[in-house]
Amino acid sequence: MNRHLRHGSLIIAISASLAACMPPNDSASAKKPESVDERGAYSIGFLTGKSIAMQAPSLNVDQFAAGVRDAFAKKEGKITQEEMKAALTAYEEQERAQAMLKMEKASTEAQEKGVAFMIENGKKAGVTTTASGLQYEVLKQGSGAKPAATDTVKVHYEGKLLDGSVFDSSIQRGEPVSFPLNRVIAGWTEGVQLMPVGSKFKFTIPAALAYGDQGAGPIPPHSVLQFDVELLEIVK
Repeated sequence: MNRHLRHGSLIIAISASLAACMPPNDSASAKKPESVDERGAYSIGFLTGKSIAMQAPSLNVDQFAAGVRDAFAKKEGKITQEEMKAALTAYEEQERAQAMLKMEKASTEAQEKGVAFMIENGKKAGVTTTASGLQYEVLKQGSGAKPAATDTVKVHYEGKLLDGSVFDSSIQRGEPVSFPLNRVIAGWTEGVQLMPVGSKFKFTIPAALAYGDQGAGPIPPHSVLQFDVELLEIVK
């Protein structure tokens, strides 16, 4: 759980930074900020509100605004401090439960999408599926030696998610990469050993042979990955 949702800290973070928060029906809501004070206050409110919205998307904005106003007006709270502590605990538990449900749903959907894609991709002409589930397509057949898992290879590559977005590319960087073949994801270790030097293959790698249920950086959990890989040489 994000630190801003830990016990008591949500009120402190919001009260300190959203003093300019206005209810939706207040005339100031529609007024473009002009003065230094107005623009500064609006900027603090907007940027912090944007951050809070990411952490607590179901937050009741009207009640939130009312709480900020009462605090800055030095009014008595509408509920006691003890009730606030209990409310924050309950709210945190509710947010955690909702986040878990959302993650579980996204995980299931990603797995189902990945399995369906692998099945359909495996039916395409020219695509071979190995015993592990790795799929490959020969784009250009080289005539050199094939590397062993213990070899260091030099390659050009581009990796994409199923939506077509590129998450890594030596081609875009304009510089090939060398690495020990037994120090990369299992799909690469297996796949590149199938390539004679000078070849270019397209690999479709199931999540189990890539980053599994953890993901990595821009790669979400349970992601099927596609790589265009050109094997330039076995580094001696």
